[in-house]
Amino acid sequence: MKNVKTALVAGANGIIGENLIHYLSTLPDWDIIGLSRRGGEPTENISYISVDLTDKADVTAKLADLSNVTHVFYAAYQDRPTWAELVAPNLAMLTNLVQVIENVSPKLEHVSLMQGYKVYGAHLGPFKTPAKEDDAGHMPPEFNVDQQNFLEAAQKGKRWTWSAIRPSVVGGVALGNPMNLAVAIAVYASISKEYNLPLRFPGKTGAYHSLLEMTDATLLVKATVWAATDAKCAKQAFNVNNGDLFRWDDMWPKIARYFGMEVAPPLPMSLAAVMADKEALWKNITQKYGLTAHAYSEVSSWTFSDFVFSWDYDMFADGSKARRFGFHEYVDTEDMFVRIFDELKNKKVIP
Repeated sequence: MKNVKTALVAGANGIIGENLIHYLSTLPDWDIIGLSRRGGEPTENISYISVDLTDKADVTAKLADLSNVTHVFYAAYQDRPTWAELVAPNLAMLTNLVQVIENVSPKLEHVSLMQGYKVYGAHLGPFKTPAKEDDAGHMPPEFNVDQQNFLEAAQKGKRWTWSAIRPSVVGGVALGNPMNLAVAIAVYASISKEYNLPLRFPGKTGAYHSLLEMTDATLLVKATVWAATDAKCAKQAFNVNNGDLFRWDDMWPKIARYFGMEVAPPLPMSLAAVMADKEALWKNITQKYGLTAHAYSEVSSWTFSDFVFSWDYDMFADGSKARRFGFHEYVDTEDMFVRIFDELKNKKVIP
């Protein structure tokens, strides 16, 4: 008889959650429950629950029957204008979910927490690179740290364990996501091409020449499931990245060639500002090239893109700990971009 595990995926419609659910669905021994505000379309071994994780009463009522959950994969996120304002809702969502599932599911084995390089202060300015999982902390506020502190305290004396996964910028196809750099680049390139413009890097000059890395979404979810199911990974944090480094001054011309475009020198500009009036143009592009009708907001991640393109300092972490513990997969970042752009074309998201 199969030992079927039940995964509860919080943030089911995000770039990470969506890919995680897809990956788990290809494995033979998982039942999957996706949590999000929007819900989703169920399949044979995937169900969805629409729930507001910030509302403890809603979580308690809607998850009361989930007595078979063995693994919680937490990839939910709520955006706020400031770092300090991020703490309360994001900590509350994790706390509500874990406390409820602890009470209703005696089968709980593991809670997987999705974090990022903010743990190292990467969002604040130049930080020690390559960052390592045991690097010193930084001045709060930082919800990623608070979430891990909560898990460590909540787990004491319990049979379940936890792990923390720390990707770089995640590359994948998930529309309607506020942190999807690859899709934003593809849409930016498509609009630039429609104007018959060269592809200009829109970030800071220093960012064009700094070292950075990315994390392929498929690689990330494989590492996440590995860490959640390998006993030696219990109570450990892991940096997960593609395994290579790049600079935009090398990658950007390759992206331009993919779209059949010329490259011009970088011109720092806010995409959130210059792309704000392009909705009508995008509708015309959609009709002109017979694209699938997606709202402009679904394919736009301009604020996040501006954030990434502002990093005029090195942005990478040491991924060797995961390899030492047994995860050896890697992805070539240029190949990742090509694969994502190809998928966007095949799905008629971009021309």
